[in-house]
Amino acid sequence: MSLRPLVVKLGGAALSCTETLEKLFSTISQYKESAHRDLVIVHGGGYLVDDLMKALNLKVEKKQGLRVTPKDQINVVAGALAGTANKLLQGEAIKSGINAIGLSLADGGLCQIEQLDPELGNVGKASPGNSSVLQAILATGAVPIISSIGIDGDGELMNVNADQAAVAVAAALDAELVLLSDVSGVLNGKGKLMPTLDEKLANELIESGVITDGMIVKVRAAFDAAKALGRPIEVATWRYPEKLAELFGGSNIGTRFTV
Repeated sequence: MSLRPLVVKLGGAALSCTETLEKLFSTISQYKESAHRDLVIVHGGGYLVDDLMKALNLKVEKKQGLRVTPKDQINVVAGALAGTANKLLQGEAIKSGINAIGLSLADGGLCQIEQLDPELGNVGKASPGNSSVLQAILATGAVPIISSIGIDGDGELMNVNADQAAVAVAAALDAELVLLSDVSGVLNGKGKLMPTLDEKLANELIESGVITDGMIVKVRAAFDAAKALGRPIEVATWRYPEKLAELFGGSNIGTRFTV
């Protein structure tokens, strides 16, 4: 029986760790070859955006873990994410012998995008779209690397939170999903990794201030994914590439979100 496709969301901060990226893509290459499984990578690139915004003397503002993206800044954000970040990752993948294809959420109508909140500017909400073009690419044996930039029905560029983008891509493909981050998973109030987490406990940890900022977005995206896909979702770190083959194979190395 063939395995479901696997969508791997890669946190943008990984781009600053060349050695880790090399090991990561080497692991992905070996796993794909041994498991004969379709793999898709969805990525962010927040630190690249921050560096570029700083160089251009543009204000960086976030609300509830989401980047405020005024219309006059979306071209800068899109250039960093769909351009620089996407091609850096594609380059690392190619170096590891992977036939990588750089894409965005808009390609082939993969995700439907609408503005999330006018107060956030050109920040989009992604919902599953048509996966036929993506599936055609997967059928060639290639690994799509998808940036979290989308385009709405009016042709406006939209910056989508990468965790939420990965959920929409996974739902479009009916795939399994792993959210890789620079953190090991969700920590309890005493700094200990929580191997599993349900929504009731997660809400209590958010209300008590244990889960904060960007991790709130990640946690909610993970539960949205678990509900949409009808299966558990894992949040784990990319910092230990040697453990990723176990993770891709179904082992729990981070926090598993259950519904």
